Amino acid sequence: MNRRNAWAVLNAKQVKEAEKFAEDYKRFLNDAKTEREAVERIVGDAEAAGFVDIRSLKNSRRKLKKGDKVYSVWMNKSIILFKIGSEPMEQGLNILGAHIDSPRMDVKQNPLYEDTGFAYLDTHYYGGIKKYQFVALPLALHGVIVKKDGSITQVNIGEDEDDPVFFISDLLIHLAQEQMDKKASKVIEGEALDLIVGNKPLLIDSGKATEKEKKSARAKLTPGQQYALDAEKLEGEASKNLSGAVKRGILAILKDNYGVEEDDFISAELEVVPAGKARDAGLDRSMILAYGQDDRVCAYPSFRAIAQAGELARTGCCILVDKEEIGSVGATGMESRFFENTVAEVMNLTGTYNELALRRCLANSCMLSSDVNAAYDPQFASAFEKKNASYLGGGVALSKFTGSRGKSGSNDANAEYLAHLREIFDAENITYHTAELGKVDIGGGGTIAYILALYGMNVIDSGVSVLNMHAPWEATSKADIYESFRAYTAFLEKASLTNM
Repeated sequence: MNRRNAWAVLNAKQVKEAEKFAEDYKRFLNDAKTEREAVERIVGDAEAAGFVDIRSLKNSRRKLKKGDKVYSVWMNKSIILFKIGSEPMEQGLNILGAHIDSPRMDVKQNPLYEDTGFAYLDTHYYGGIKKYQFVALPLALHGVIVKKDGSITQVNIGEDEDDPVFFISDLLIHLAQEQMDKKASKVIEGEALDLIVGNKPLLIDSGKATEKEKKSARAKLTPGQQYALDAEKLEGEASKNLSGAVKRGILAILKDNYGVEEDDFISAELEVVPAGKARDAGLDRSMILAYGQDDRVCAYPSFRAIAQAGELARTGCCILVDKEEIGSVGATGMESRFFENTVAEVMNLTGTYNELALRRCLANSCMLSSDVNAAYDPQFASAFEKKNASYLGGGVALSKFTGSRGKSGSNDANAEYLAHLREIFDAENITYHTAELGKVDIGGGGTIAYILALYGMNVIDSGVSVLNMHAPWEATSKADIYESFRAYTAFLEKASLTNM
């Protein structure tokens, strides 16, 4: 079968639209390096597009009608958006589903320590990464610290050009003979992914001063410096001791600049991500190089599709969820009941809810599990089966099945559903191709597709091809991103298969 290149198919007007869409997408990536930031950004854009928080409607007498747009956020990490269609919801939804979490490192709950003049934050990596790729890079801290009184401190350090950055050290090549002989999985151990956050000791010389002089000297200290000394019960000569002085300096900065004490790490969610903005890549600027494109490169076009879709026959739904990179578990992952419960709430607001109607709605739905595929890389050709690989510039990649080694753990889409999608995409001249993730017995992976398939609905993986997937910096094609947006919009407006 002949493959089309999306750049060769787009007309001049569409190329300009693709470039504009890419600029919008890069701004989204810069604002949304964590799932919390992604939800916050999407809520702002959704409300500007006319979406209403479903919580504001639960106690009202207002009923949802055709064209109404609502959204629901769960624990600030997942969001579902709906645009009400003209048909009863019992006849099914057209669903776009993507995830907004990405591989990274998470700061542990008891993280701050000092070793030989360096202050560190201890981390635990999240998702599938090559650990050696994350050392010797400028890194940023994003997240929240929640105090016992419920107040929240937002953290975003390392992105502004005036911010400090952080890093994980690596061994210099001159001393690395033993390290270089290790397997790649052992070159950097998980417990070695500790973030260097300081090297300057906090020394307070109160010496053998009188109590009055000590009080006078203490009054000149910042609240953070006072806290750092009190936290370790130091006074007098002990306050000049180098042991622990770098950690004390970090504690003082946290207290002075953020109002945070060491115990507040217990109720913090801090993510360590590559510092820096999304950039155009290539002399022709045809690609985007950025952190977190798996899977925000599908999440953003999915949101834009439901925000800009025209009149819908079937109710449109966009699911953007957390925890896919660790198996879609937990209260904010796809395996939670958040999606099902929210559909029930929306049906209730349309006046059509009952348990049987909900079950029929879910079973009759169609879904594009909007997740990325690994782009064919000529430098590592032996990992791919060329005829059935995903390609940068190939448009939307449709993966009939995922899983690994005999399709284990896979959703395997029906041929009838693929034919229906082919008809929709061909009618709009959308560039698409089919793909697997790597060679049989080598590749494989999972998405949220199999979880939605449990309801009996039609589901297929459909997303953007990514080079360097799960690396600190991933590459995508601007043409593929735009074609995904076009495909997702056409799907919302035209998909109509039912099962019951």
